[in-house]
Amino acid sequence: MSKLLYSVTMSLDGFITGPGGDMSWMTDYQGPNPTAEDLVAQIGAILVGNRTFRGDDPNRGTEQEGAFGGAWSGPQFVLTHNPPAKSAPDITFVTDLDSAVTAAKAAAGGKYVNVLGADVARQCIEAGVLDEVLVFIAPVLLGDGVRLFDHPGGSTVKLERLRADHMPLATMLWFRVSRD
Repeated sequence: MSKLLYSVTMSLDGFITGPGGDMSWMTDYQGPNPTAEDLVAQIGAILVGNRTFRGDDPNRGTEQEGAFGGAWSGPQFVLTHNPPAKSAPDITFVTDLDSAVTAAKAAAGGKYVNVLGADVARQCIEAGVLDEVLVFIAPVLLGDGVRLFDHPGGSTVKLERLRADHMPLATMLWFRVSRD
């Protein structure tokens, strides 16, 4: 059965984008990453928010544009309130989380559904459908931007560590979302 995995690169101060959705800061922290490279083959579908889908790709216009530096291709499910009239190959626009999760899991064929976008990840957490969180912590402080997890008023989400590793350009932490 497919699991939902929120995987993301984050600054040490907790931001996954800089101000205005800027992701150009990430280019300094891309490079050999065996965990991310191995993960690509384990992803069967992507569930992404509209803002992330249309957002700033630090590799835009290069051969590395797209998810995982262009190394991944396959079905993408974009959660949006305003789907466009036309779609593109392998891209399905979905207007509600339940339908998006169900369709992405079916398309993933037992592999991971990789969640991209802080708001979609938050919605998955609130709905109790997010299974795992994989964070690559880059050694940089951004000071502003989109937080890894933001829930005004607070929310405690317990995580169980599955793995931790230090790489040349980041520290990796992999967690299971506790259902307790």
